[in-house]
Amino acid sequence: MSSIRTLGAATAVLLLASACSGAGGGGGGENSVNVLMVNNPQMQDLQKLTADNFTKDTGIKVNFTVLPENDVRDKISQDFSSQAGQYDVATISNYETPMFAKNGWLAPMDDFVSKDSGFDQADVLEPIRQSLTAADGKVYAQPFYGESSFLMYRKDIFEAKGVTLPEKPTWQQVADAAAKVATPEVRGICLRGQPGWGQVMAPLTTVVNTFGGTWFTKDWQAQVNAPEFKEATKFYVDLVRNHGEAGAPQAGFAECLNNMTQGKVAMWYDATVAAGLLEAADSPIKGKLGFTQAPVVKTDSSGWLYTWAFGIQKASKKQDNAWKFISWASGKGYEELAGKNLGWSKVPDGKRSSTYQRPEYKQSSGSFSAMAEAAIKGAKPLNPGVQERPAPGIQFVGIPEFTDLGTQVSQQISSAIAGAVTVDDALNNGQGLAEKVAAKYKGQ
Repeated sequence: MSSIRTLGAATAVLLLASACSGAGGGGGGENSVNVLMVNNPQMQDLQKLTADNFTKDTGIKVNFTVLPENDVRDKISQDFSSQAGQYDVATISNYETPMFAKNGWLAPMDDFVSKDSGFDQADVLEPIRQSLTAADGKVYAQPFYGESSFLMYRKDIFEAKGVTLPEKPTWQQVADAAAKVATPEVRGICLRGQPGWGQVMAPLTTVVNTFGGTWFTKDWQAQVNAPEFKEATKFYVDLVRNHGEAGAPQAGFAECLNNMTQGKVAMWYDATVAAGLLEAADSPIKGKLGFTQAPVVKTDSSGWLYTWAFGIQKASKKQDNAWKFISWASGKGYEELAGKNLGWSKVPDGKRSSTYQRPEYKQSSGSFSAMAEAAIKGAKPLNPGVQERPAPGIQFVGIPEFTDLGTQVSQQISSAIAGAVTVDDALNNGQGLAEKVAAKYKGQ
C-alpha cells in the first residue's frame, strides 16, 4: 500500500521517452509501445535501463508517461475504461486487476505466457500470481515487485529489557512487549494512524481479519460494527494510544519510517519493503533489527499482499510489443540487470522465488529476506480470515467502492486515535456507510 515505493521522488509529471521524444498518444511508430506508470523509485530505475537494454535488444521504442500515484490511477482508469488505446501498458495493482479484467479492460496474458518459455510464470510467487488472476482463471497482469507486512523490532532494546518475541507472535504478545520496552524517550510501537484506505486501514484491516472480523460476509452483510471488528479496532486504537508514536493520528508509512530510523520507537508493524530501508548502508539502526511474521490471533497468518504490476489494455493494437516489454521488465533477466547496474538492494523483489535464491541478493538482504519471502508466501488474498469473503483482498475489499468507503471509515478511526470520538461511534458511523455499499451487491 502506501509505502516508500508509492511515495516516489518526483513531484511533477514526468514525460520521458526511452528512445524518442514525445509520450502517450497511441503513436510513436509501429515498433514502439506506450507505457503509463507510477513514479516510484523502482519504476524510475526501469526507465533509466530501458533504452540501452530493452530497446537496444528488440528495437522497440518505449514511450513512458510517469505520474504520481493518485494521478496515475485516475489517468489509467480514464484511458482503460474508455478503451481509448492511448496507452498499451499501465502499472496496476492487485486491487485494480480483477476489477479491470471483469470489466473487459485488460488483455489476458495466458497465450503470451505459454509461448514465452523464458518468462517462467511458475517462478512467480503463488499469492502474487493468484492476486493477478481473475475469476475466469486467466492471468491479466505480471508483477514488477510485491510486498507483504511483518513486524520489525530493535533487538538491542529488547535484549536490554530482557524481552523476547517468537517468530510468529500474537497481537497480545506484541502489546505486552510494547508496554515492557517503552520508555519516556522510546515509544513501544509505531502503527499507522493517518487517514486513508491505504494508510491506517491497511494494517488495521489485517488486525480485523485475524481477530475474526470482516468488512462484509459472503452474502454482503456489512460487519463494520460487529463484535469482532469492534474488538480488533479497540485493540489497535488502545495500543497506539497507550504505547504508539507521538502524533499517531497523522502518522503513515513515511512518519513511522522516520520514527524507527531515528530510534523513537522500538517496534513497527508495516510493509516488508521497509526492512530494506532500515537495513540500508546509511541507516543508523542497520544491524540492530529483528523481524517476525505479522502478529496473529485466530488465523495462521495475517500479512497483507500488494504488488505493482503491468497490464495490457485490451484496445491496444501493439499487444505483442507490450508483452515483450512486460516479459523483460517482470522477468529474471531484469532483476540481474538492475542488481549489476544499480546494486542488489534496488532489485524489484517480492515477486519471484528465484530472487530469494540469488547469492548476491541474499548477501544484501540476509537479515530479513527469508522472513519477507515467508510473509508473501503466507499471504492469503482469497481467504484472509476465518470466514468466506465476497471479494478478494487482505488489507482491502476488492470492489471499486472501497477506496471511498475505506477512506471515510479511516477518518473515523483516525479521530478515535486522536480521542475525538469513541471507537463505538466511529464504527457505528462506518456501518452505515458499509451498508449502503452492501446494498448494491446483495442478490447479485
